[in-house]
Amino acid sequence: MTGCACEDSARYRRRARPRRIAAALFLLAGYGLPMKLLADEPVPSRPGSLRFDVRLADGLTTGSPGASPWPRGGRLMVVLAPSGTAEPRLSLGRTGMDAPPVLGRDVDGLEPGAAATLDVRSAIFPIDGLGRLRPSEYSIQAVLHRNLDLNLANAPGDIYGPVRTLRIDPAAGGVVELVLSRALPDETIPPDTDMVKHIRIRSKLLSDFHGRPIDLRAGVILPRDYARELDRHYPLRVHIGGYGARYTEVDDLMADGSRFRRNWLADETPRMILLHLDGAGPLGDPYQVDSANHGPYGAALTRELIPRVERVFRGIGTGESRVLDGGSTGGWVSLALQVFYPDFFNGTWSFCPDGVDFRSFELVNIYEDENAYVNKHGFERPSARDVSGDVRFTMRHECRMENVMGRGGSYVFSGGQWGAWNATYGARGADGRPEPLWDPVTGRIDRSAAEHWKAYDLRRILEEHWAELGPKLQGKIHIWVGEADDYFLNNAVHQLDAFLSHARPAHGGSITYGPGQGHCWIGISERAMMRQMARRVAGAEARAAAHAAGAGD
Repeated sequence: MTGCACEDSARYRRRARPRRIAAALFLLAGYGLPMKLLADEPVPSRPGSLRFDVRLADGLTTGSPGASPWPRGGRLMVVLAPSGTAEPRLSLGRTGMDAPPVLGRDVDGLEPGAAATLDVRSAIFPIDGLGRLRPSEYSIQAVLHRNLDLNLANAPGDIYGPVRTLRIDPAAGGVVELVLSRALPDETIPPDTDMVKHIRIRSKLLSDFHGRPIDLRAGVILPRDYARELDRHYPLRVHIGGYGARYTEVDDLMADGSRFRRNWLADETPRMILLHLDGAGPLGDPYQVDSANHGPYGAALTRELIPRVERVFRGIGTGESRVLDGGSTGGWVSLALQVFYPDFFNGTWSFCPDGVDFRSFELVNIYEDENAYVNKHGFERPSARDVSGDVRFTMRHECRMENVMGRGGSYVFSGGQWGAWNATYGARGADGRPEPLWDPVTGRIDRSAAEHWKAYDLRRILEEHWAELGPKLQGKIHIWVGEADDYFLNNAVHQLDAFLSHARPAHGGSITYGPGQGHCWIGISERAMMRQMARRVAGAEARAAAHAAGAGD
């Protein structure tokens, strides 16, 4: 694996790849359903015939930051995994035909000892109703997502219960009693080492926006010989991982024997500080830019976090000395930060970026299409494919998963990919909630909501403002994408390329395609990328060295 601050391309994948699906699948109402989860015939369901009563244990307390105080509220889910699964809750967020069924509902004011019920009226994924569950033995677990500041599955302070293994038959009905008795521990910052540092700072900008304390987290990897070159100041490489990548991945990158560690410590590797941003926030991955719903993450990054890192770890501290890289989510973020802050950064190396032209938001044209789930030909719209072209799952399928996980039964609050995109690009409603671009159930696009998204359509921004941006972005944009990208991201890159290839002044960067390559193809080695970065920041390094020498004299 080459060309990124990681050893495994899975770190750049927007979503986990599901296992290959057997060819013999039953298709129901436009959704693919796994045979092993389906009864041979539909099972009639009566309200109350099968239900899950989830109780909150007495005496359960937790002081986790971001968690709402007692009485308890949040998104309650019950996961039915194959018998023998140790922790069914760990499958939350999985897409694909073989994802364990999960039911979800909101709960408010759940008191200790009280129960909340999930039944045939509850949202469910991936099957289309509890009555379609195949009679079998399941490992069953309840979890209550309640962390307001880290909207991710199994977040600190979330509450869950022990696993019960039971035979479930919807036709037979019955009551399955579950308990919420354990709280996930509060967040802890990993210990630092000589070369790896972990940062958590209170952001005034984000705290003011959200009306409660909000922290920024980041990981830092220091260059070799940092502790010996006390007078040296370094360029800054800002790295953004795939969707939801946490700042703690710096520990994996620098693990003993890792490929990245060998490259980072090699004699020929240029010396830089690596800053790994955090992909978790109140509405999922915040995408590191200012937005109406996530808040001023771009301002917090450029005015709070980066200046702090450069001050503490001897960064050069000029726009000429900063570069960006990332893949998938990180591909879009790195490119967007370069576009939105053209003087603050001096180049981006962006791999398989999320949609850079909203005429191809995956396969949706948000400005012209009527429906996100169904294309103009009346067929279910794919969301993911394999490199041979076979559909892995549809947009409706994926959004149904997020609807089950999201408060209010909507992808908007799921903390998942579509929810985070909507929060990043969309407007904030009068009720303080993100306005959905499309209806969570029907997929019908709200054309008025699409208007707000234009401010994040990178191709549109570049085309409309090239006279101003073009001279500032000379030689700074480098993009790689596979022509068989799993999520059709190559389509939007081609549309961006169509503009940049004819833009005047010429952009002076590069866009490279990988024939037959999927998500996330990286067509450059780590060392080659670092050498290119070093050439971009060489002038800043020379000036910093000269300044240090002059100060020494």
